[in-house]
Amino acid sequence: MSKGESAVHVPKAETTTLAVTPFADALQQEADGSLAYDRARWLYVPNDYTEYRYLLGTRGENPLICIGVNPSTARPDALDPTLQSVERIAKANGYDSFVMVNVYAQRATDPKTMDVDFNEFLHQQNLAGFRWLLDRSQGRPAVWAAWGAVVEKRPYLKRCAADLIAAGRERGAAWLHAGALSKAGHPHHPLYLRADAALEPFDAEGYLAVLKNL
Repeated sequence: MSKGESAVHVPKAETTTLAVTPFADALQQEADGSLAYDRARWLYVPNDYTEYRYLLGTRGENPLICIGVNPSTARPDALDPTLQSVERIAKANGYDSFVMVNVYAQRATDPKTMDVDFNEFLHQQNLAGFRWLLDRSQGRPAVWAAWGAVVEKRPYLKRCAADLIAAGRERGAAWLHAGALSKAGHPHHPLYLRADAALEPFDAEGYLAVLKNL
């Protein structure tokens, strides 16, 4: 996507009809450094603008892993407002870097245009990216739940969120949230939070009951 394009992403098709690169392969391609962005600063998998995104963030020794609901148009050196907010809040809470993961990896500016049919392969590769981040974190990984009530937009998103929570449990993640929980118990989306919003403990295991009751 060029700088002149509008910051809107409407999916071209259901991701089940597309060739999806496995996370491990996409990670290797990112390491090849074939695209024009600072690899010493940015982590971007896949390393090109495509219909899905596993990881986007900055590199550091003390990263904050943030989980949104699905990617939009952000890429290295062109963060969207949500990612700008994530970066500010990460810094305000003492983290030297951030990495954005999502409940579902398909790009869509409007969640209403996300896949109708669940793409199991895409989900498993997204989980692989999350596990890779957890495994490379020093100490207990800090994971910010930030997907908001949009997780109710598609039935499969509940299962995806539950799988991410399970992956975090396996690796001892410390779950966090910022801002007030919704009436239903969903963690707040980052976009409209104060730049210095404090991160607080999030009961991810208790949240599983919220997902089951939706």
